[in-house]
Formats: sequence, C-alpha cells, structure tokens
Amino acid sequence: MNWITKIIKAGEKIKTAIRERASKEDIASSDWTSCCKGPILKKELEDNLWVCPSCNKHHRIKPGQRFDILFGKNNYEILETPIPKDDPLNFVDSKPYKERLKSARKKTGHKCSMVVASGSINNIKITAISSDFDFLGASIEAAEGEAILYAAQYSIENRQPLLICTSGGGMRMQASMISLSQMPRSILAINELKKHKLPYIVLLTDPTAGGISASYAMVGDIHMAEPGALVAFAGARVIQGTVREELPEDFQKSEYVEKTGFVDLIVQRKDLRKKIGTILSILLNKNSAINSSANETSEDSRTLTKAAS
Repeated sequence: MNWITKIIKAGEKIKTAIRERASKEDIASSDWTSCCKGPILKKELEDNLWVCPSCNKHHRIKPGQRFDILFGKNNYEILETPIPKDDPLNFVDSKPYKERLKSARKKTGHKCSMVVASGSINNIKITAISSDFDFLGASIEAAEGEAILYAAQYSIENRQPLLICTSGGGMRMQASMISLSQMPRSILAINELKKHKLPYIVLLTDPTAGGISASYAMVGDIHMAEPGALVAFAGARVIQGTVREELPEDFQKSEYVEKTGFVDLIVQRKDLRKKIGTILSILLNKNSAINSSANETSEDSRTLTKAAS
C-alpha cells in the first residue's frame, strides 16, 4: 500500500466518522426516532408511553418520564440526595473522570444517575428511585449508593413503601472499590427497610446487569419486569464461552428470567401504575375487597365453630 492509498483511506475514515457523528446528533435533536418499521415520530411514541405500537418494544425512558407514568404528570416531589466528593481516586483513562461526570451532568440535568421521588399510587404514598441510562450507563458509584440509602431512610421515617426501577450495567470502574462497596451498603439499607416491615418492590427495566442484578435488584418482596428487558449478570457471550453450550434465543430477556423464577410477573408499561397499586394495597392490607372477604371468612369460621360445639 503506497502513501497515496493510505491518505485516501484515512480520508474516507474521517468522512465516515463525521457522517456517523452528524447522524447521532441529528437524531437526538429531531422529532423522529427509529424502531421496528423504521422512522417513528417521538410524539407518537411518547403518547404511547414510549412503547412501540407495532412491536411493543419498551424504549428506555428518563426518570422524569417514569415518574410521570407512575404518579401522574408532575404529580410528585423530587428529593435531593447527598452527593459525595467527585473522583476521590483522581482516575484518568482516555480522559479524566471529572470530565466524564461534568459531561453526564450537562447531558442529563442530574447530579448522579439515580433520581429519588415521593408520590402517590392508589392513594398510597411511596418513595421511588429511577435511573437515567444516559448518565454513564446508569452505573453505580458513591452518589448512587447515597441515593439508595437516602430513599430507604426517607421511606422508614415516613412509613412509605420503596419502589426501585432498576437500570444500568453495574458498578462504575472509575471508582474501583468505592463503587463495589455500594453493593453491601444498598443491601444493608434494604434490610433495614424490611425490619420496619415496609414493602420493597423492584421493577426491572432494560438493561439491568452486573453488580445491580447481584445486589439490590434481586432482594425485593416482589420482582416485576417490563417486557423484553435485559436482566443479567455477565454477558451472554461470556457465559456461552464458559459453559460451551448454545444458549436459548431469549436468554436473559425478562420473559426467560420469569420462567426461571427470578421475576414474579411481566407488566406492560401502561399497566404498571394499576398493578403496583394493587400489590401495595394487598401488602399493606388496604384493599377493601380483600378485607371484606377476610371478614366473611372469619364470620363463616365462627358460625362453623358454634355449630360444631
């Protein structure tokens, strides 16, 4: 290969990179996105709760969009959570970690990847956590650990159930052991919540993986999942390379995880509010139909006891 050919090929690579960059920016700022049948209006997708009307793909959504669906538009309070010191390890890879944090905050408008809110479902006040995948892949570091601890403490102090909508690829490598320590810290917070006999509900969304699925995502009283969500620990290719066997086609999808017993039920996004409300009513013994049925059963039991005596 002569020098002229090398220059031409390098030029083509630069042109391709520019086109790809422009394409991503254009899509982000346009009124359109894409799904199974090609372009689709973002407004049309939003009107259907960011679920494709053709293939039922549940697109990833922001914490604010999640809370709007669960509680009603702007019908909730965002809670400020503690933010520890940035980058205590002064980590640098291709660029400093502090720069990555700055970019993520500018892109999402959040201080960390987790947002905590308080709102009502079925007239039951709850605390909810939702993650933003656009914030460094919703990975977990000290600030996210503090958000979980704060949410659990807030739930305990206000006698509210805790709902967590999981998303992310696991612990954030830039913080090393500080990130990994959030796994036991989050479990301790959830155990404290359970000591106070408050329900802990987990909603698994796409994707939930790594240290997230190995900690607070799998210790709920009830595990729900959106259709088609990736729920995993290690990647499918890693597992297949280890066991040297072909994996099922839907391996690590929420439907498969339900079959293997790690998920209690798959719930369409449009049904989440109603389903969560029903479950909380049962767990908190606030369902009038159940109460009346229980009373009737008790009365029947007393009648039978008298008859027998």
